[in-house]
Amino acid sequence: MDDAEVDRTLAACEHALAGAGTPDLRALGFWRAVAAVKRRRELVDRYADRIAAIDRQAFRRHVRLAFPVTFGVIALDVGLFGGLLLLAIAIGADHPWRELLVLAGAGALDVATHGLAHLAVGTFGGIDFTDWFVDLPRKPQPGFKIDYASYLRASPRQRAWMHAAGAIATKLTPFLVIPYAVAIGTDTWAVVVLLVLGVVQILTDLLYSVRASDWKKFRREMRLAR
Repeated sequence: MDDAEVDRTLAACEHALAGAGTPDLRALGFWRAVAAVKRRRELVDRYADRIAAIDRQAFRRHVRLAFPVTFGVIALDVGLFGGLLLLAIAIGADHPWRELLVLAGAGALDVATHGLAHLAVGTFGGIDFTDWFVDLPRKPQPGFKIDYASYLRASPRQRAWMHAAGAIATKLTPFLVIPYAVAIGTDTWAVVVLLVLGVVQILTDLLYSVRASDWKKFRREMRLAR
């Protein structure tokens, strides 16, 4: 896609968004135009803000449950520290409450660290975020919406590791909790549940995420970094 095609495609998307409803940006060629801009760094400054405006407007029309980033950070921090508190309380709890507290704490950490890892690594790499959202029913797990202008201006490697960060954090969490669970005398069945959770998440990444989620995006951006 050359410069003229990129310009025509973005104009078509802007025209579609000027009307009612939520246009199909993929069908209009928006993401092909974005890919073309990514491949040519000289086009980023020319089109980054325009692409971000289109992406943001389409997002606002499509996603209803969107909140300020600060709200998301607070909610996930509550989940993070709540999970750690449950793990701490588990030490003095009797069986089977100890096991239930450990599993609940691990679950809270698993959910909270995913989004916070994306946010932390992205922010460190110069990527801004505009919203914390839940896209029901397609994507029930909360996420942070990137500002596409800053995303395009970041290097491909920075973008890639931002995508990977959440997946890595989620996969590590059960395996980091297991030694703690063993150390406080958690029953074997709960330790096995943590192990199964970790393995299932890895298998999910291998079978799904490499084709449709974080690891797909990681691989896409790393190809641009070569």
